[in-house]
Amino acid sequence: MSMLKVNGTEHDVRSSPDTPLLYVLRNELGIMTPKFGCGMAQCGACSVLLDGAEMRACITPVAAAEGKEVTTVEGLPARWAKQRNLSAQTAQDTLHPVQEAWVEEQVPQCGICQFGMMIKVTELLEANPKPTDADIKAALTTSGPSPHLCRCASYAAILDGVHHAARLMAKGAK
Repeated sequence: MSMLKVNGTEHDVRSSPDTPLLYVLRNELGIMTPKFGCGMAQCGACSVLLDGAEMRACITPVAAAEGKEVTTVEGLPARWAKQRNLSAQTAQDTLHPVQEAWVEEQVPQCGICQFGMMIKVTELLEANPKPTDADIKAALTTSGPSPHLCRCASYAAILDGVHHAARLMAKGAK
């Protein structure tokens, strides 16, 4: 048994230490936004933040997450609230700017890749609040173990969503 901190809450995990984090999140903790896409870190559907850095949960053993903070899309509002010194109640009543932008820009089509994309975009915007299209494309294609793939080809909407999220985050930073 090990302790795993996910979205600010500590959980006793009974899975073997070599179990992929993705399976623990989905099967043991019931957190469904990280998706099983390929199982080989080749698509990005399983992405989560581990201490603020995007990683692929399908190949990461749960033992590698012990003592670190795992953030899934469900935890993005609380992450934003903490970064902006907002109340916990505010976090429960709002979306993270990336989530809000995804909704407002109607980015997802089928949705399989979108949770991983939102995780990667959160990492990007925390490091680079005003990315260019080239920055966004690099973040989603060459900065991780593999590109984030979208089977529906909603890449133009994703670019729009990232720029919208950047504007929302800039407003919230004031």
